[in-house]
Amino acid sequence: MTIQDEPSREHPLEEIQDSLVDGDVPLRPGSARAALRHRAFRIVYFGAFASSIGSWMQNIVLAAYAKELTDSPTFVGVIIFAQLGPMLLITPFGGLLADAVDRRRLLIVAQLEQMAMSLVLALLVVNGDPNKWVLVAVVFAIGMGQAINAPTWSAIVPTLVGRRDLPGAISLNSTQMNGSRVIGPAIGGVLFPVFGPAGVFVVNAFTYLAVIVALLKVDLPKTARTSLRAAGWRQLLGGLEVARRDPLVRRTLVLLATFSLVCLTFVGQMPVVAEDNYGLEVRSFAYGALYALFGLGAMLGSISLGTIWSDRPKAAMTKWALLAFAGFLAPFALFTDPAFAFPLAFLVGFAYFVFITSLSTVLQHDLEDHERGRVMALWFMGFGGTVPIGNLIAGPIIEATSITAVMLVGAAMAVVLTRFSDLRRLGSKV
Repeated sequence: MTIQDEPSREHPLEEIQDSLVDGDVPLRPGSARAALRHRAFRIVYFGAFASSIGSWMQNIVLAAYAKELTDSPTFVGVIIFAQLGPMLLITPFGGLLADAVDRRRLLIVAQLEQMAMSLVLALLVVNGDPNKWVLVAVVFAIGMGQAINAPTWSAIVPTLVGRRDLPGAISLNSTQMNGSRVIGPAIGGVLFPVFGPAGVFVVNAFTYLAVIVALLKVDLPKTARTSLRAAGWRQLLGGLEVARRDPLVRRTLVLLATFSLVCLTFVGQMPVVAEDNYGLEVRSFAYGALYALFGLGAMLGSISLGTIWSDRPKAAMTKWALLAFAGFLAPFALFTDPAFAFPLAFLVGFAYFVFITSLSTVLQHDLEDHERGRVMALWFMGFGGTVPIGNLIAGPIIEATSITAVMLVGAAMAVVLTRFSDLRRLGSKV
């Protein structure tokens, strides 16, 4: 057992909290409960959870507002690109910074930048008729903060719990991301009709304080750093070198990027799915509930890997998760009765994040700490960066055909990817 695997003995109150988390039941290494034993992880985790709730309030309202403002799937795709495009363009630099500078300070700066831009966004939309390209620019600025934050956050998670409890921490991290997709859209669905988009954006701005306070309360473990002085394109794209020499890393990243590009366009176009296929108004609680059920499925899918399926090999679960995803996405695309929309959204979300969390666990377990930031930058380029490209491509196609056609193509691609998804053959040990 390493030093960072041991619970802190310097804080008596936290020892009591540890005993409440652990109870008298022996902890299973790698489980979600074992990860929560670590004080620093626990504090930062719940701070991030609160902030993520605010972010998902803003995300679903922003997409719905774009659809309401223009009634154009193409403009919705542009907004999604502005929101997530920086993941593709800026995340490599964010990953390099995560390996080279103080990660706590970097995360705090990223939170402050997103907070300020969310307040600017609220001011922009308050009059009801914003300049569309200024709107896109402000959303892009928020995305820049997210592109710095994402690889940095992923780089600190393993250092807070150690490798032994890493699967449980990754499962919990996915759970907070997707639990916020449940709570955030539900709250956003209530606030949007009452206070409008500006009110939602202001509420989100203040949720960033939860992460800042949490980060100020903990000491993050010291890790080896990369020198920024020596940084060039080779250093900036150092994750590509890791992927080149490690076939397991390479395969996980290619699977993720392809899946995100082709199969996940419906996530950004959810307002179009709700209105065009199921007749649900975007400025309504029903729309928020649809997204919330999708997030609930994703949350339960991710946490299941750290609880009931914690002993299952994650490298073997990717294939079955892809098949289930395709099997649920196809009817979600074809049905038009709102009674089917909600359970199908839940099942699609569940399968989606069983796959994503399994893939992330395989990748994180294979990495060394000093290369984690740059490789996880590639992960977020694949996970978040290719989704906006898919939405830009899908927008005009949806206008020419339908959202149903685009979703069916995504289901078919998920089936094709199962042929390449058995990662045990590439040496995965998790």
